[in-house]
Amino acid sequence: MKGSRSARAILIWVALALAIGVPIALAATSEQLAWRGPVYILASFAGIIALGLVLVQPLLIGGYLPGLSAYRGRRAHHWIGGSLLVAIVIHVAGLWITSPPDMIDALTYSSPTPFSPFGVTAMWAIFAVALLAPLRRRLGLRPRTWRYVHMPLAIVIVAGSVVHCLLIEGTMETISKAALCALVLAATVKVMIDLQVWRKRRTLRGESIARQ
Repeated sequence: MKGSRSARAILIWVALALAIGVPIALAATSEQLAWRGPVYILASFAGIIALGLVLVQPLLIGGYLPGLSAYRGRRAHHWIGGSLLVAIVIHVAGLWITSPPDMIDALTYSSPTPFSPFGVTAMWAIFAVALLAPLRRRLGLRPRTWRYVHMPLAIVIVAGSVVHCLLIEGTMETISKAALCALVLAATVKVMIDLQVWRKRRTLRGESIARQ
């Protein structure tokens, strides 16, 4: 029994590493990199890594990654969130350096490219979470209230990031990109369903105890 659990845990971690690593590795072989400067390449890969981190976040909060206790999972969720913020800053800063007019158009929602508004909206949602998370206690946000604030922002981050990525015809290989986006959506939907079911069970249990 213990051996099968260990093997399952290893498979989960290997699958996660492949889900993130394969798109990055294939993007590194893209012919488009030959026409790009180092700053643009850094910005592009920061964006790919950011999408991979978006996949990790629901897996952590849902407790789907073996070997991590609930406490460690929450702590890792916070640290990964910080890493996601850094990756986004590098992504945006690099694109700003390489093409300030394009970034101004994107940030002001006047860019003709269809993928820009989705990426910018996801970016603002990430910034909002990064700003509110350390201020939760000072603002007096209870855990339940924080979930009501955080969940819609998380949905915006996931949806905006996925659509942004799928609409870009860039360095990422098409199939691996679609697979990573599908995994991000699947992980997010699963954790939302599981957490909602868990809360309903807890509510029903509380009502049953109250009646007794």
